[in-house]
Amino acid sequence: MPTAILVDDMPQALDVLKADLQDHCPDIQILGTADSVINAAKLMNKQQPDLLFLDIMLGDGTGFDLLEIFPNLSAKVIFVTAYEEHAIRAFRFAAVDYLLKPINPENLKGAVERAKQQLSFSNENIDILKETIRHPDDLPKRISLHTQEKIVIVDIETIIRCESDGNNTLFYLKSGDRIFVTKTLKQFDQLFEEHSFFRTHQSHLINIEHIQEYVRKEGGYLKMKNGDNIPVAVRKKAALIELLDNLR
Repeated sequence: MPTAILVDDMPQALDVLKADLQDHCPDIQILGTADSVINAAKLMNKQQPDLLFLDIMLGDGTGFDLLEIFPNLSAKVIFVTAYEEHAIRAFRFAAVDYLLKPINPENLKGAVERAKQQLSFSNENIDILKETIRHPDDLPKRISLHTQEKIVIVDIETIIRCESDGNNTLFYLKSGDRIFVTKTLKQFDQLFEEHSFFRTHQSHLINIEHIQEYVRKEGGYLKMKNGDNIPVAVRKKAALIELLDNLR
């Protein structure tokens, strides 16, 4: 039975989360609760939970302060928070689960299931989360990609392109590696909107830095530096040509 510790500085929020877990995730054994960084650290020193439900804003610090105390944390972290734009962006690049207050039961069940599936994975993505939170005004340089077997940390500049495969996405890297991720291309299109990426087609998202040339014949297509040819949708051609002209 997977175990969990709940950390929130609001007693009512702890009670609600505890009740939600008992109602919707009855296989989770709750080892204890804490209302501050100090009390959470004491509890974590005594227990080694599989899951850590962690509020961000605590009375004596933040949830990130607790993560600094335990740099080799093995527990899967699920953040529980009110909406905050920079934090949400950080969670998405790190592929860390988060729950917005008030917690939706279906979202809770989904986060717990994903965490349980990843119990054997390392927590390298927490490093990306810390890095992104520390520099909220900087564009993230790395992203955590979850496959069915592992978590892969990738430098965003090394991504040549992403290709849709139904509700999944296939990443093509500069190294020649390919990574299959169970998230839609639309999600990565939104995630990379401030980076040098361009959606050329319903099924293709490319890194502008890896374009070799635009070929006008055969309806128009892009040749990437790795040799791949990528189609360009008719409705995307004008925007692409304008973009390439501005790169000169």
